Amino acid sequence: MECRYLQEGILVRPFSESAGVKCRGYSLPLQRRMTDFGSDDSFSKACEKMMEHYGIMIPFSAMRSITEGHAAKMKDNEKLKTDIPDEGGVECVIGEVDGTMIPIVDTFSKTDDDGKAIDKRKTREVRWEEARLSIAHAKGSISPVFGATSGNVDEAGDQLAHCAILAGMDQHSKVHCVGDGAPWIADQVDRVFGIQASFLIDFYHVCDYLAAASKCCAPDDSSGWLKQQKERMKESNVSDVLKALQPHIEPDSVPNENAPVRQCQGYIKNRPGQFYYKRALEADLPIGSGEVESAHRYVIQRRLKIAGAWWKEDNAEHMLALRTLRSNNSWNGYWTNLYKKAA
Repeated sequence: MECRYLQEGILVRPFSESAGVKCRGYSLPLQRRMTDFGSDDSFSKACEKMMEHYGIMIPFSAMRSITEGHAAKMKDNEKLKTDIPDEGGVECVIGEVDGTMIPIVDTFSKTDDDGKAIDKRKTREVRWEEARLSIAHAKGSISPVFGATSGNVDEAGDQLAHCAILAGMDQHSKVHCVGDGAPWIADQVDRVFGIQASFLIDFYHVCDYLAAASKCCAPDDSSGWLKQQKERMKESNVSDVLKALQPHIEPDSVPNENAPVRQCQGYIKNRPGQFYYKRALEADLPIGSGEVESAHRYVIQRRLKIAGAWWKEDNAEHMLALRTLRSNNSWNGYWTNLYKKAA
């Protein structure tokens, strides 16, 4: 069956005639469509879509290997920018970073008592690993830059710096960062941005701790007490919040997991200088990290956390690169470069 498609204004020859296609091979236009479907849906579902939309039956193994192969190339093509330009940037960049857990499978080669190899499906181990997503954009912009890694916290910090630079940061820009209370986030903001950045604890995470404490601090009017503390936090009046908590702190004999007031006090006291909400609100800057938390769903979880999916560690890292490349609108550029090389 002859299939012709208009690809970026150029009529692509039938797959069997495309340049560089070998026997039992897949043309670049076909690989692009396979990777497109495989990046958004399970590989089995992607095979079904190829049949539905193009009338082409693709083996599951080919769908997986080609999608993951291009994902690996996209990861190899990543060149992180960590040198901040001297000038030419924007006045303020907003950055957020957060982690989400993704499913990882490890396989091991083992033999039985007779020396025969055991099926790796019977020796595999599954676990959850944190993938860290970074997002940055110039203040007022609705076009964020994304980065993601399942590597260590320094890699996540470098990703955040890369996103901020692509969003327009220079040596004179202010960087406003928001994140939850994970200590590594504040540490990485300080490491990669230094005095150019300010860091806020996500306001709604603080409210979760205050809400838990309110039931002990004001059992007869917990909602009124909570509202008062929220207003104090928005005014950056942290000392009065700590004073309101102090009389109700549980005795040391109470386990920490059963001491919401002590937990709340510790959460606030251990993060000095990270609650300047009044200053942020006056500058029309966000005090919550909802943007990156929302992005988890459509950048990472949309593909890497679908039901039944478990990833080898390297493949997970490659798929993160694929998902962020698409989110950064670099998809066409990647394939255009491949077409030029194949011409």
